[in-house]
Amino acid sequence: MADDGFAHPRLAALYDPLDPDRGDLDAYLRLAEESGARRVLDIGCGTGVFALLLADRGIGVVGVDPALASLDVARAKPGAERVRWIRGDATDLPPLRVDLATMTANVAQEITDPDTWHRTLRGAHEALRPGGHLVFETRDPARRAWEEWTREHTRRVTEIAGVGAVETWVRVTEVSLPLVTFRWTYAFAADGAVLTSDSTLRFREREEVERDLVDQGYAVEDVRDAPDRPGREFVFVARRP
Repeated sequence: MADDGFAHPRLAALYDPLDPDRGDLDAYLRLAEESGARRVLDIGCGTGVFALLLADRGIGVVGVDPALASLDVARAKPGAERVRWIRGDATDLPPLRVDLATMTANVAQEITDPDTWHRTLRGAHEALRPGGHLVFETRDPARRAWEEWTREHTRRVTEIAGVGAVETWVRVTEVSLPLVTFRWTYAFAADGAVLTSDSTLRFREREEVERDLVDQGYAVEDVRDAPDRPGREFVFVARRP
């Protein structure tokens, strides 16, 4: 099930205007170009930002996400007809053969159940052609990023066209490592509505992720630093032999 931040229509419509700087995707675009990928599976595509950036470069894209509200936002964007949108996840994909599979941002960490995580890796493996790559990022648990997820650190007010001012903040509600649960709050000035969205991320150690990849048939080619968050995240580059 998708979190309300992605599944609630009113909140899904805020995702892009609340996070307009997607410089974190530049590294994925470079990887797609470096590998010469012509077909990409974007797992957890959300509102379609990355999928459409790929499509702009003439790359064939399949975007899969469980949140219908987020897919509705994606499908309404200019050029959306160039992408194949699928509601679901990587554990139950139609037959595909892609050069690259990606999980950008927090997608990999949002898969908290170990069995679902393993089946996601298997599903991506089956979709990849031999020699194709899976690329995703995950936060380094040693940096304890959740300690900064407080109202004092995250509160801001954003003026959104057609919506008005929206105040947002996040606070951690439970830390039971490797799981961290937190709540986003959205306060709408226009009508006084207050909506919340609870999320849980799994903070996996680098060695655990590498072991999981090998167990699911991948060769781990590289573990890189995230250019937009140096020293805070691991970017895994794995290949289907």
